[in-house]
Amino acid sequence: MILQRGHRVVAALLLSVVLLTTGCSPKAPGRFDQAQKESTQQKNVAVAKTATQGSEFNKLFPDSGDGYQRVYTQEKKGFAEAKLRKGGKELALLSISDTTSTPNAAAKFSKSTKKIGGYPAIEVGKTQTAILVGKYQVKALSRNPSFTASDRADWLEKFNLNGLAKLK
Repeated sequence: MILQRGHRVVAALLLSVVLLTTGCSPKAPGRFDQAQKESTQQKNVAVAKTATQGSEFNKLFPDSGDGYQRVYTQEKKGFAEAKLRKGGKELALLSISDTTSTPNAAAKFSKSTKKIGGYPAIEVGKTQTAILVGKYQVKALSRNPSFTASDRADWLEKFNLNGLAKLK
């Protein structure tokens, strides 16, 4: 009986020593620890405080008509987007974004030789056309092969570009 009790004490003592040494030793860094440290130290702001409210852009989109339907799909600070539909088919996405939060977006227009509505224009791939109006990027993105680069340029000109240029 005394021998059994001694075994229990020794076992408890060994368990305590094991727990103390493993619990107090420094933990080896995990594979994601460095990435976590870097991401929490960054001071990136997703949307600049000075970005225009998306609701300001809605009144500048082209109107529905001639069988075309404009359906707003997203609105947030610095951005607004609408789908362009005709006959139940989605033809394009139209959007306005404030480049204050993404200055590189405006820089790509510096070498543009093409103009739409008097503003520098660029083609992005085979499905996007964009223009820069002051600090605002206006984009038309084809969602249907029947909606061509010429159609995108026409719809970009239908935006109230003068009104957009006056926004601060």
